[in-house]
Amino acid sequence: MTRVLVTGGGGFLGSHLVERLERGGYDVLAARSAEYDLTRVEDAERMVREAEAALVFHLAAEVGGIGANRANPGRFWYANLQMGLNVLEQARLHETPKVVLLGTVCAYPKHTPVPFHEADLWDGYPEETNAPYGIAKKTLLVGARAYREQYGLNSIFLLPTNLYGPRDNFDLATSHVIPALIRKMLESPDEIVLWGDGSPTREYLYVEDCAEGLVLAAERYDGPDPVNLGTGVETSIRETAKIVAEAVGFDGRVTWDASMPNGQPRRSLDASGAEQLFGFRARTPLREGIARTVAWYRAHAPTYA
Repeated sequence: MTRVLVTGGGGFLGSHLVERLERGGYDVLAARSAEYDLTRVEDAERMVREAEAALVFHLAAEVGGIGANRANPGRFWYANLQMGLNVLEQARLHETPKVVLLGTVCAYPKHTPVPFHEADLWDGYPEETNAPYGIAKKTLLVGARAYREQYGLNSIFLLPTNLYGPRDNFDLATSHVIPALIRKMLESPDEIVLWGDGSPTREYLYVEDCAEGLVLAAERYDGPDPVNLGTGVETSIRETAKIVAEAVGFDGRVTWDASMPNGQPRRSLDASGAEQLFGFRARTPLREGIARTVAWYRAHAPTYA
């Protein structure tokens, strides 16, 4: 039975990945921040040594929506870069056979032509509000390639688009667009205020689909080049709000605060590489995924049901 280490294993994506791996017969150690502070070399070394894993998924991250990125640019840059550096270095020192690194769609340049191709990754500076986070993650791709070249470390780098689903972060101070919309519409049935003008587009990937993509990549892909994980479906924030409103039964007024930032103008990935290289294709339509997410939130937040 293959021993697998998942950093961030108690988090949103991590918990779904752990379940998928266990269903697949893997022996999984889910590392959590309460046990290992991966910004500390000592904790990262202890984690990798204790795990003795043949495969590491590095999912641990400090993340959030536009507001969280604006409030914590230094922390997001430092923590995400430091955690990744420590995991890579300890995997090298302990001769871990394979490492799966998770990047972010935020690493792409602000004005990347849609759909985003992996070759576009270095063609400009990321959108300003999440650039520190995106650049920290993108730097890990450079490190992974350098470690492959010098030390022979087999590490792959995946670029998922915006994730959503059950167990997402619904804290309005740090959440992304879909969980924030769900909570706002349930808590304020008469009117909600949203940032920007609703025109930016996003691409959303259901969390269980992402977990499946990670496992397929780990089992079937060993290349040095980054690979997008997404659906290839572009949806505006305004349309997203309408879909969430239908799912929660919200019939109040939506007010757009154009004095607040829109974030990146457009986001949608070319997801063809993942299908060609390791057979991944997202299966969950957006409306179905949002309905499942709303049902989960209602069940776990009875005050707002």
